[in-house]
Amino acid sequence: MTARVVLGVAGASGAALALACARRLSGLGAQIDLVVSAAAERTLAEECGPGALDQLTAMGTLHARGNIGATIASGSAPVAGMIVAPCSMRSLAAIANGLDDNLLTRAAGVQLKERRPLVLLTREAPLTLAHLRNMTAVTEMGGIILPPVPAFYLHPDSLDAVIDQIAARAVDLLRLAPPVARDWQG
Repeated sequence: MTARVVLGVAGASGAALALACARRLSGLGAQIDLVVSAAAERTLAEECGPGALDQLTAMGTLHARGNIGATIASGSAPVAGMIVAPCSMRSLAAIANGLDDNLLTRAAGVQLKERRPLVLLTREAPLTLAHLRNMTAVTEMGGIILPPVPAFYLHPDSLDAVIDQIAARAVDLLRLAPPVARDWQG
């Protein structure tokens, strides 16, 4: 059976993380349901080039962000989990406070209520107390906060290596297959 995964893309910097997660999920044969915020469309073009959204949508089914009647807005949809990469502080706040005001935040809320994996690659620095409290709230609800922090101990040789490692960690947290992220060897 093919796993179905929701990939949300919010407007924070780090758009390459969305592409790397999509490649990882696609490589596992996962069916990818995409939700891309308006700000994310701009960030994808700015950081990854004008064809980035097309690259992303070639790997999955793009849902209109305003379509809260999409299948992924319901707990009855057979979804294995969701990654939001990157996750803006705005999306984090909406998820933490149950403000299901668009398909991205609604789909995330569904993962939490159904006790499915929700992995948020939160992107902001420095953090305010509001950000930290929102991260705590999502964690208390069962979500996983995974800031895209490089694993310097792996001695990555490029930015692409850093991005791929972070994406691998995010996908590994869904437990769809044996882990593929490089691990510390001691």
